[in-house]
Amino acid sequence: MSVFKPRDWGSHAPLIAPGYKSTLLRGPSRAPLAIKSGLTEGTGPRFAPASVRELDFDLTKNGITNGAPLGERIVVHGRVLDTDGRPQPDIVVEVWQANAAGRYVHKVDQHDAPLDPNFRGSGRCMTDANGNYMFYTIKPGAYPWGNHFNAWRPNHIHLSVFGPGFATRLVTQMYFPGDPLLDLDPIFLETKDAAARERLIAKFSIEKTEEGFALGYQFDIVLRGRNGTPMEN
Repeated sequence: MSVFKPRDWGSHAPLIAPGYKSTLLRGPSRAPLAIKSGLTEGTGPRFAPASVRELDFDLTKNGITNGAPLGERIVVHGRVLDTDGRPQPDIVVEVWQANAAGRYVHKVDQHDAPLDPNFRGSGRCMTDANGNYMFYTIKPGAYPWGNHFNAWRPNHIHLSVFGPGFATRLVTQMYFPGDPLLDLDPIFLETKDAAARERLIAKFSIEKTEEGFALGYQFDIVLRGRNGTPMEN
């Protein structure tokens, strides 16, 4: 059984954040109870390579019906690391996002923007022996979300990992450098620690940029600890 260091709750957004209105309805009204870690928390689901299909990592191809998806192609890569910076192999990284016009493939999303018949906006990949992951996708568009007057979400990609145990479960969002909406977004800003917020922003990577095809972005994921990647509010 793995033993994990405590989370640094100061680097995560609060469960109830007045600026993010829906948390007032769904956030817990009582403080969480600390429980002693046991077998359940120290172990977690283990995924075999068969859990990831051939095109799951390539969102520019896994939803094609009659042509290529529209938008700016990007390649996102990074490493999944533990608290002490050790690579985490064989970890499934799941992603989902809006399309280039800022529209999700979901019945609840009725934003007045077009759906792309060749882009489903979801996929998964598995880390290698050195904790590396990589996927191709389309840069997501901004979209209005009704939280307040003229509210728009910055471009972002959702990521989900389990890590080596349930205690390392993480759902987070990756943002893009230089986005002017970051300074106006309550979800991003509710991560109060400035250094922690910076860990939510990917870094442009010319090394991973592919000639004539896609711009590269690096987004490392750290599970728990002082330098942990903040959780999604």
